[in-house]
Amino acid sequence: MITRISTKIWRPSQAWNNILKQFYKDKRICCQLPAIFCLILTAVLLFLPTGYEDAVIYKGTERCSAEVLSVDDSKIISTGLIKSGEQSCRVKFKEGKFKGQEAEGVNMLTGSLQTDKIFTAGDRVLCVISHKNEEILSVNLIDHYRIDKEMILAGCFVLLLFVFAGASGVRAVLSFVLTVLTIWKVLVPAYLNGCQPVLLGLGIVLFLTIAIITLVYGFDRRSFAAVSGSFLGIITTCVLGMIFTDAFRIHGAIMSNSESLIYSGYEHLNLTQIFMASIFIGASGAVMDLAVDITSAVNEVVQKKPDISRKEAVLSGMTVGRAAMGTMTTTLLLAYSGGSIALLMVFMAQGTPLDNIINYKYISAEILDTLVGSFGLVTVAPFTALTSGVVLAKSSKKTK
Repeated sequence: MITRISTKIWRPSQAWNNILKQFYKDKRICCQLPAIFCLILTAVLLFLPTGYEDAVIYKGTERCSAEVLSVDDSKIISTGLIKSGEQSCRVKFKEGKFKGQEAEGVNMLTGSLQTDKIFTAGDRVLCVISHKNEEILSVNLIDHYRIDKEMILAGCFVLLLFVFAGASGVRAVLSFVLTVLTIWKVLVPAYLNGCQPVLLGLGIVLFLTIAIITLVYGFDRRSFAAVSGSFLGIITTCVLGMIFTDAFRIHGAIMSNSESLIYSGYEHLNLTQIFMASIFIGASGAVMDLAVDITSAVNEVVQKKPDISRKEAVLSGMTVGRAAMGTMTTTLLLAYSGGSIALLMVFMAQGTPLDNIINYKYISAEILDTLVGSFGLVTVAPFTALTSGVVLAKSSKKTK
């Protein structure tokens, strides 16, 4: 009787093990399931409301493109390069419920070269129409219309990926779209709602790391090795970012447009923790890249030499990691310095001493971003070499 009961209990578990073995053997299923899951998730995120669609400033308005028919610059006050006042433009709407109609639009100038724009006849602009029923109350000219050019550029990029990368290019586009939607539909609204920035950032990065790497490898041991190595490096970056943000006495208001966010009614937000989270979020892409490179290299070594020990596989991963570290750490430096080139030119033109420059709060924040992100890149190499060597290679006992 006992034998019969134990047999009944064992058979389902044995069948389940057989199903799992067959699942992992079928590479098509392992590779296709992550893509299907990401497609479904992308569709869900696409229609997921953020809760901020009906912001007060845009209620009772319609956005559309329009063509500038004529301009009136009589109210513009010019002081050298600086222009202030307002520019009146006669525009013809190209789409929307007012398509084909003409109206007077206003282009407000604040004296900022960074944000101001000047329109000429024939320009295509993006405008916001305030209306009541069928009556146009006012037309605000936002900026030159660039959406069509952006779509053309994005289409060319996607086509290039399809031509040169094939199925991998499709997965790359899918991961790109999923990342954009996750940040816009989940991360940003959650931050505005006051969620804990560091923990939420770690959760989002872990989710994106799993999704993106499984799109590359499928449900595979390589995915586990690369995700483990990546996340260990990201956690290292997170811890160091928190420690040195406090040590440098950096406030989150150092981020661009953070003061505008505070004055918009979000003074309850912890901007310093959002800045901490931005450090490891910004470095996570490069960390994933390096982890995938090392995992692929170790896997290739194991495939070519199946009897390799775990110790030898780990050492091979370390060798690959050392070669990649030199260029990857420079990647972050160039990314951050490229965005601050105008500021560096100002310092040079004014003859600012170097010790003053590196001690400024906003420069210290960039140094913190670069060095802490580089710490993550340096540590992800041994972490991934260790995880990929242990997971992908056989143990010494099995080898013998």
